[in-house]
Amino acid sequence: MTDPAPPRFDNELDLLDSLVPLAGARIVEAGCGAARLARDLLARHAGAQVVGLEVDDRQHAKNLAAPAERLQFLRAGAQHIPFDAAHFDGALMLKSLHHVPCDDMDAALDELARVLRPGGWLYVSEPVYAGPLNDVVRLYNDEGRVRAAAQQALDRALAGAPGRPRWVALAERRFETPARFDGLDDFERRMMFPTFADHHIDEALRQRVRAALQPHLQEDGLRFMRPMHVRLLQRSA
Repeated sequence: MTDPAPPRFDNELDLLDSLVPLAGARIVEAGCGAARLARDLLARHAGAQVVGLEVDDRQHAKNLAAPAERLQFLRAGAQHIPFDAAHFDGALMLKSLHHVPCDDMDAALDELARVLRPGGWLYVSEPVYAGPLNDVVRLYNDEGRVRAAAQQALDRALAGAPGRPRWVALAERRFETPARFDGLDDFERRMMFPTFADHHIDEALRQRVRAALQPHLQEDGLRFMRPMHVRLLQRSA
C-alpha cells in the first residue's frame, strides 16, 4: 500500500488559517521577504497586525516602498527583535529558519519565544530537501545541511534545556505547494541571483542549471510542486 499523496495548498495561508486563530492577532514574521502571505493575511483578517522583519537591505527598501495598513516593516533579524517581552500572539518563519546562521538558530528561537505571550504560537514552514525543484537548486545552492540544522534546532527547542524557554509541539503538517516561474530568466532572477545571497554562479554553472531546467519548461513557463514541512509550536506559560 502506497502512502497517500500530501495535500496541496496553492495559498499557504489556508493551512495557517486552519491551525491558529488569526482574527485580531498581533504577529511577527521573521525573514518576511516580500511579505506576500502577510499581506494576504491582513486582507482576510481586518483586525490582525503584522510586523515584518527583514535583514536584506534591498528587500527591506522595496517593502518600505510598498506600505500597507497594519503592516510594519523593520530591518532586524530573528536573533534581535526590537520589541518587549510577550508582545505578540504569534510568529511566522516561512522558508526562513534555514537562512539563519546555524550557530544562531537556537538564539533566534529563544528570541521569538521571548516576544511571544505565554500560549502564543510559532509557525515554522520549511521546504523539504526533495523533489525536482530541489534537484535543480542544489546544483548551485545545496541546502541539505542548513535545512537539517533548522529541524534539529526545532527539536532542541522542544526538548528544552535549563535556562531556555519552554515550547510545546501543537501540530505538524506536510503538504505540497506550486512554485511557478515565467521562464528561465524569471527563475534566474528569483532563485539564482537573489538580493540576499551570492551563489558564485559562473557562466558554465549557469548553463548547467538552464539545461537541468529545460525538461520542466512548458509554454506557460516552469512549473514545480514543492514539498513543505510545517511545525507549529506553542510558547508554554
